Amino acid sequence: MDSSEELGRRDRKKLETRAALERAALRLVAERGLADVTVEDIAGAVDVSSRTFFNYFPTKEDALIGGDPAAAADLRRKLVAVPSAVPTLEALRLVLRDAAVNIQEQREQWLLRLGVFEQNPSLLPRLVAGGAETERSLTAAVAERSGAGSAADGHAELVTAVALTAFRVAMMRWSAARGEPLLADLLDDVFSRLSAGLPDPRPPAPSAGLPGPRPPVL
Repeated sequence: MDSSEELGRRDRKKLETRAALERAALRLVAERGLADVTVEDIAGAVDVSSRTFFNYFPTKEDALIGGDPAAAADLRRKLVAVPSAVPTLEALRLVLRDAAVNIQEQREQWLLRLGVFEQNPSLLPRLVAGGAETERSLTAAVAERSGAGSAADGHAELVTAVALTAFRVAMMRWSAARGEPLLADLLDDVFSRLSAGLPDPRPPAPSAGLPGPRPPVL
């Protein structure tokens, strides 16, 4: 085995260990609650030492949030690679759609993670902090695609915030439906509404044979 193959094997092993620690942390906290799970519990479930755990995560909360530490940089790289002729909002949809497909492939783990977040609101500040980092990275990429002048008028910040809000809405709908609709399809639906200018939904038509709403008395 040459040095490059050995490096690749080690990298794969590290990714596998990190993923195993994330799964163990989520499972244990879902079963016992956040306060009743320790780093030692998580490490023991994966048959590694606490020292190994801390090679990957500073705290048990970080293991619950999980995710790829290079994800923000990867999203930025993909966004910059989208041809500049593609409108910015559509470019963001394409990039976030890739992320949605990856999440769908890990459906059970993500549904478990979202359930743990819902049960443990104390995790939300860490989650928001991670989202802020991604937002800053994508905002810089939007400014880079659009030209230096666009950042000064707030366009890059606005379009990025709107796109990420759309992604969060799709995620909430997906979680509430227990992952049955494809997350990518829900994301497409949210972005199509944005593109249409967010028209108000039409009220359902009254059923046949039933009286409609009575007019107001003047």
